[in-house]
Amino acid sequence: MASPINPNAIDWSGENPGIYLREREDSPWLALALYFRVVTSGHGRGHGIVVLGSPAEAKGHPAAPNFCITDNQPLMQYLVNDFVTKFATFRQAPGLAAMPYLPAAGMMTQGDAKSFYSETMNAAGVEATLRWEQLSAPFAVDVPPASSATGVHQMYSVFQEAQRASITINGKPCAGKVTPRDFLGRRMNTAFLAFSETWLRPPKP
Repeated sequence: MASPINPNAIDWSGENPGIYLREREDSPWLALALYFRVVTSGHGRGHGIVVLGSPAEAKGHPAAPNFCITDNQPLMQYLVNDFVTKFATFRQAPGLAAMPYLPAAGMMTQGDAKSFYSETMNAAGVEATLRWEQLSAPFAVDVPPASSATGVHQMYSVFQEAQRASITINGKPCAGKVTPRDFLGRRMNTAFLAFSETWLRPPKP
């Protein structure tokens, strides 16, 4: 009988919901955001929120609304460098490299992931809230390395699409709206919850 244990190394596991906003499906991104709640990794546990309120602008907070708030900066720098920079939506966003890493002063989770869900983090002088509404039924994915964002990881996750979502910075909503896109072989909205997300690294051939 084959062992039920997956022998591949776990690079990190946790949650990674996102919101990507634009005016139309064929228009540029106006605001991008990702939230991370990591329960295990080589850099320990931690939380972080990446917000690009002006993704095309190569400037960071306070000159532009591009920043990361985190309670574990080494972890978030690892996630940004090794994963977020490889996510298709973020690859061509100059604001990602320019954003500063701000120490978290507080955080809050709200919602039941049925009617709505939200994550808020704040640092000195800035607060960001991500909110997902009109959530679909969850579905599971098992993405092989050849199809994953990094090209080297096996990725498992449970997704829920949102019909509506918002990125709010210091009480002001970012421009744009949720639109559909092609993702994982199906049409999927650009606002989603991602729970139980695990990135496994198979051994090199």
